[in-house]
Amino acid sequence: MSILKKFGNKIIKLRKEHGWSQEELAFKAGMHRTYIGMIERGEKNITLKSILKLSNAFNFNVEDLLKGI
Repeated sequence: MSILKKFGNKIIKLRKEHGWSQEELAFKAGMHRTYIGMIERGEKNITLKSILKLSNAFNFNVEDLLKGI
């Protein structure tokens, strides 16, 4: 499995644990809903800025977000 897909799966898991829709996560992270979908499917090689936005939305450190990927 590619690292992009592994990261996407982690985002899906965290989003569902928080009970958020893709739209809610997108709002909290300051991203577009379709972009969240592409990340979750492993279609986007996201930037460090986007990883930081996601970690902030989940109230995680970047290191914690990337742990286990």
